[in-house]
Amino acid sequence: MSEARPTEPVATSVPETVARLTDGEWHRLHPASPLLKGGIALIAILGIVIANLRERLIALFLPHYGEQGDPVNYIIDNGYVLQALLIVGGLLLLFIAGFYVSWRMHSFRITDEVVEVRSGILFRTNRKARLDRIQGINIVRPFIARLFGAAKLEISQAGHDANVQLSYLASGATDDLRREILRRASGTRAREAAAVSGTTPAQNVLDRRVDEFLAPELDPAAAAPESVVKIHLGRLVGSIVFSGSTVFALLLVAGAIVWISTTGEYYALIFVLPSIIGFGSYYVRRFTKSLRYTIAGTPDGVRVGFGLLSTSNETLPPGRIHSVEVSQPLLWRPADWWQIRVNRASRTSSRGAENQANTTIMPVGNRADVTKVLELMLPDFIGPEAVAFIESGLVSKGADGFTNSPSRAAWLRPLSWRRNGFRIVPGSLVLRKGAIWRRLIIVPQPRLQSVAVKQGPLLRLMRLAAVELHTVAGPIRADLGAIDQDAAIVFFGEVARVAVRASHSDTTHRWRSGEAPE
Repeated sequence: MSEARPTEPVATSVPETVARLTDGEWHRLHPASPLLKGGIALIAILGIVIANLRERLIALFLPHYGEQGDPVNYIIDNGYVLQALLIVGGLLLLFIAGFYVSWRMHSFRITDEVVEVRSGILFRTNRKARLDRIQGINIVRPFIARLFGAAKLEISQAGHDANVQLSYLASGATDDLRREILRRASGTRAREAAAVSGTTPAQNVLDRRVDEFLAPELDPAAAAPESVVKIHLGRLVGSIVFSGSTVFALLLVAGAIVWISTTGEYYALIFVLPSIIGFGSYYVRRFTKSLRYTIAGTPDGVRVGFGLLSTSNETLPPGRIHSVEVSQPLLWRPADWWQIRVNRASRTSSRGAENQANTTIMPVGNRADVTKVLELMLPDFIGPEAVAFIESGLVSKGADGFTNSPSRAAWLRPLSWRRNGFRIVPGSLVLRKGAIWRRLIIVPQPRLQSVAVKQGPLLRLMRLAAVELHTVAGPIRADLGAIDQDAAIVFFGEVARVAVRASHSDTTHRWRSGEAPE
């Protein structure tokens, strides 16, 4: 019997800036961080206050000013120019000193085990993120921050308000820094921890900002081209137009028109106009958030990016997705469009395409896109058999490998009882339901927390039961009702067995620890 050899350290090439930031010592953030974290907004608010109350403010320091005349002319005519300049200069020095102290007191360090951040002037805070508990790393580049060449790196952890943010870092180093953190979290050891990958030619500030704005959101070297899924502009516009929100808005406008034409009163506009403005802002927000939306597979997990002026891209390491839902509204059925959402153990501060906490992995896509994205998120879904299974799970009725509701369940599920079913596949548990709003729910076996079988008086009378697969909280609820009670009991026992076995053999928390040396 051969003896297992330990994994060889992998030779890596780390950029000089990243090697310096990950040496385990304390480092400071981007110099413009205080401004980007609220300083600009504070200055703008103070400017508005001073502009509106300048007469009252000047009267506090100059009692003889009175209520007439322009303050600037009064200061010049009475020789108070020097005093005014000293006051303005003092205020500027106070602001600069406050921002400088805030920047000096905000530092971070990255070791082989944790990412730690400490901040605060009067009240100090210290936050740590263990690398083996990372749920995802998100890079957000707001428009104003991009002008300063800065970006925010957010490390997502399981739990409420458990994330650790590095706000802000130099934009050019964030992608490499994320890659290095994920490499350490994956269990891979580096033979050259501080090797320099090369230097870039010197550029002036303007050229660097232009290059950052024109650079593609997804580096072609970060993901295989065949794994990249993009959203076409026409499909994006169509998905927004043919949505439930549009139907509700049209019904609201039609009701207002009928009311006005019948009664001759225009009071309905008081309720309709604000609603129309709200719908318009929702459409604009969803459209701009979904522009440049890409999903791609990388060595460290699934990467999701979106945004035009303000961009966001996040890498989800393997094993951090707890359940997946593929759904299709009724209005999308003629075009065969689908949406994919996930449940995650963490919440990011940036909002996704539907103003959710980045739970919408694919806002809209065709069936080929769904197959590709599921293969990225669930590696077991690969090959012709997986494609056939996805097809049957999305659109077909009848068995097709699923255990469906019996015919007596038609009293409770008159339209969907033929699609209402479950199936156990390698690595995952699958629920299929819905005739008008089709849904396919996939729960990876290692991520299952518990399983429940429920039976109320009505279900007991009809010899039916309901099952529910428990995962982390999120928009997806993995439950299925009106199935045969005997089938539910068998499913309960089988799920418990495969879930325990899958959790014992799961190695996704160290997804690269067993890879061959390069």
